[in-house]
This record gives sequence, C-alpha cells and structure tokens, in this order.
Amino acid sequence: MPLHIHTPLIESRPLSLSAGRPVWLKLEALQPCGSFKLRGVGHACEVHHAQGARHFVSSSGGNAGLAVAYAGRKLGVPVTVVVPETTTERAKELLRLEDATVVVHGSSWQEANERAQSLLGPGDAFIHPFDDPLLWAGHASMIDEVAAAGLKPDAVVLSVGGGGLLCGVVEGLQRNGWHDVPVLAVETDGAASLHAAMAAGHTVELPRIASVATSLGAKRVAEQALECTRQHPVHSHLVSDRDALEACERLLLDHRVLVEPACGAALALLQRPEVLAPYANVLVIVCGGATATVEQIRTWLEQTA
Repeated sequence: MPLHIHTPLIESRPLSLSAGRPVWLKLEALQPCGSFKLRGVGHACEVHHAQGARHFVSSSGGNAGLAVAYAGRKLGVPVTVVVPETTTERAKELLRLEDATVVVHGSSWQEANERAQSLLGPGDAFIHPFDDPLLWAGHASMIDEVAAAGLKPDAVVLSVGGGGLLCGVVEGLQRNGWHDVPVLAVETDGAASLHAAMAAGHTVELPRIASVATSLGAKRVAEQALECTRQHPVHSHLVSDRDALEACERLLLDHRVLVEPACGAALALLQRPEVLAPYANVLVIVCGGATATVEQIRTWLEQTA
C-alpha cells in the first residue's frame, strides 16, 4: 500500500455557480500530512528505503519536510529536516510531532538546502522538495485517480512553486493520453519563477520572494517544469496575495477545508471568467498546506487591505 491516500474528487457547487461551469476539486489537502507532497515524497522514500537507505534528509520548512517526516515515521526510518530561520514555530512543531530532527540554518531555503547536503553520509538518502523524477512519478498518481473516476477535465488548474506538482500533473496527463488537456499554472505576483522562466525562455533566479504564499517561494523553478511548458499546453497566470487569501477564506466557508495561500492562488483563478471561458469542466488541484492557520490568513488580509 502506498503511503498516500486516495483523495476525494468532488464537484463544488458554490464554485461551479460562481465560475459558471462545473468546477471539480481534487482534495489533496486531505492527505495525512496535509498536502499533495506525500504522493511524490512517499514514493521517493519507499524507493530509497527498498534500496537500503537508513536515514532521510530533507530541506524544507513546509509541506515537503512534513511529508518526509511522515513517510520516515511510517517506514521506521529516522528523518532530519533542515529548515531556514524564517520557518514558523508551528511548522517546526509539526515536524517534531512526526519525530523528525529539526535543524535550523540560514535565512533562505537555498542556504538550508546547502546545509542539508553537507549532512549526508553513507546510507543516507536526500529527498528533494520538488526537483526529482521520483517525486513527479508519485504526484502523477492524482491524475490516475481522476481518470479512474471517469472525469476528463477540459483544463487543470494548479499552483506552481518549484514546479514539482506541475511536472507530476503533466506526467499524469500524458500517461493517461490526455495530451490535449491544458494546465493553467498559477503563481502569486511576488513568487512567479515559472512565469519569469517562460518569458525568458530559460530558468531565471528571482531576486527575492515577495509574497505571503511562502510555499511558492522557490526563487528558481525546476528545469523540468520549464520543459513541461514545451511538451504540453501550459498557460501561466498571476494572482495577487489578496486574491489568494480571499480564495482560502472562500474554500473554508464553502467546504470546511483550510489551505495555505499557495493553494489559494490556484483557487483564485476561478474568479477570472475570461480565463475559464474556453473550458466546460475545470479541475482544480487543492494542493493543501499544513502550516496555515485562520488567524494568520486574516492577519495577512488586514495587511493587504
């Protein structure tokens, strides 16, 4: 049995009425550790475990780190997660709840990642947060589940941070023969590394992340994510932090599910009728986010008023 669960696929009546077309939600926020990350991370951890790994190391103060910690606990493998100094106390608490050893280092994910790499020893496996074919293969399973349910959407809406979800969804679409189903890739204005890469024709490093959607905060998108835009119809869209935060509140009201602003970015695109106009049935990946709190979302809303 895989470490991830088969998540619900539901038609959202409130969002469908608002968007003027059927809107389907793949509720990845209901994974045991709170996000879609468990699909790819769980797959990678199982592969490394089968190959004899005795210790998992990761670099993430958010959902990927939590997924590694969860997978390690379930597999009986110790986990060390290196997080930057900006990581919230709640995130560190959640990591420790999964029995992970938490190391705080650096002011950014890049610095934490360098530290994590330096800790690797014999018998250790490094689990990257987003840039690994094992992750993409695991994430693709969510599209397998949609296909098994008998739904072929006219477009898939998802958020992009480092690009792991995008890579996995494109892999899933292609292995199900859905080469004609476009992906609407959404980022917030201050964390748009894919948008910048598509405009430049090559990956570029953002000077900084200026968004509350910190789970989208990869300064440079994975090379494979940009390659996906060449192999598959992918359309880049940007939303504001406020749009993303309001979408989080709307989902909580409509479906009693709390997600991070990084997930709210994808949901916010549903308020753009001109973008959705060509598509009869829309699938949204509700990617989740374990570190969000209602209080934090409302504080951010006040700050963006």
